[in-house]
Amino acid sequence: ELRSIHRTRAAQTRRRVAASTSRGLWLGLPLAAAAMVIGGCANGDADSKSSASDTTVATSAAPKPSSAVDEPEVSEETQPKGLTDQFGQRYCEVLAISVSDAGTVGEVWGTQGINDCPQELFATMDSRAIAAELGTNAAVLNGPRYWTLDRIVANELAGSMETRVLGGMPMRSIATIEFGDKLPDRTPLSETSVARDTEFVFSKGREIHELTSPDGSVYVMQSYSIELDPDLTADMLSALGPRLDLPDGWSFASRVVEEDLVVEDIDGTATVIQDKFRNSYQLRARP
Repeated sequence: ELRSIHRTRAAQTRRRVAASTSRGLWLGLPLAAAAMVIGGCANGDADSKSSASDTTVATSAAPKPSSAVDEPEVSEETQPKGLTDQFGQRYCEVLAISVSDAGTVGEVWGTQGINDCPQELFATMDSRAIAAELGTNAAVLNGPRYWTLDRIVANELAGSMETRVLGGMPMRSIATIEFGDKLPDRTPLSETSVARDTEFVFSKGREIHELTSPDGSVYVMQSYSIELDPDLTADMLSALGPRLDLPDGWSFASRVVEEDLVVEDIDGTATVIQDKFRNSYQLRARP
């Protein structure tokens, strides 16, 4: 699919160059080499009381880790907003990529709030068939993944919220990503901007895992993937650092939060990176 995108993009670029040479203007940019998955473009009903993502498939999925966080008793009036009890919930996504003269757009379809991405369905999903069904240039499977956060609050819904069955998997459109003149980039530690208005909440007592860049930017892990390491579990994350092969200046650390940690988008944009195992982290602080 990506080779096809490059050929399509190259043809579009040649047309733009020819059309703009006479006025000396060309805004084309180099294309990235590979497609990227977003990993946690979550948007759910902010008033939902049910679990949004997914419970583990007992026959084939990694077991859901037990939560060490003490949950306070709440009345109906004080029930937290959003999708609760998300830690360890399983989900998967499809990034549908469309390329046109206007640029590259990715539509994210996810199982969050619908099902737990059953392995027997995920194993039969065909990205080429899904792209053909959606009428897009390519489709990239993302997952299965597990949340490392506790609660998701969507202050404003993104995506069309349309529901349909893709490759046998019931999914919902949850986000749209504008890539401009570039293709999505799957290179570890490369930043991707996702338009969404969400709060990711890590409850008091939760162990979190963070990457810090050379300039001091801090990214907190929001979900881990079993795509490249099927044996990875939440209990193994604190020991992940030596396996990440981080560039000079980058560091990985785990800590227990002493109060609820809320990671929000910045002006409606969430900045997301992935490590070499495609675990996803969201920017929480710039220096």
